[in-house]
Amino acid sequence: MAKYRKLGRTSSQRKALIRNQVTALLHNGKIVTTEAKAKEIRKVAEGLIAMAVREKDNFEEVTVKAKVARKDKDGKRVKEVVDGKKVTVYDEVDKTIKKDMPSRLHARREMLKVLYPVKEVPAAAAGKKRNTKDVDLVDKLFSDVASKYADRNGGYTRIVKIGQRKGDAAMEVLIELV
Repeated sequence: MAKYRKLGRTSSQRKALIRNQVTALLHNGKIVTTEAKAKEIRKVAEGLIAMAVREKDNFEEVTVKAKVARKDKDGKRVKEVVDGKKVTVYDEVDKTIKKDMPSRLHARREMLKVLYPVKEVPAAAAGKKRNTKDVDLVDKLFSDVASKYADRNGGYTRIVKIGQRKGDAAMEVLIELV
């Protein structure tokens, strides 16, 4: 008996399909797909969530000095003339950052192997490239999802049967985060 479903695809296509659907599931919270695909997605998604729950508090807060450009009232950088050239003025600021411990860093990199980068486009300014935002799904997993499932031992997803698809009569399901 096989350890996984082949889904009628080559290994690279299958890996891309699963990565894509796991990314969509973790970004949106639920997706509609076929039953066989949902069962494969569940394995990967639950593994990622379990890893996030295990490593959610494994960091230390560190204070660092950072150079930040000084800005005027319009939000533009302040420049001054030095030796006939315009140079941006910087201020030193203390910032507190989260420094991952080695096991959490490893978990972060394992998650990045699976998850695709996600860009979020606001509905009001659709079609404009400069209005898009990069979504950090790994950070979302560590902060939001892991804290939600901290007291739960597995079973992070639910599969609900919807019915048969009209075109090919494949069983469609809704897979969602519990």
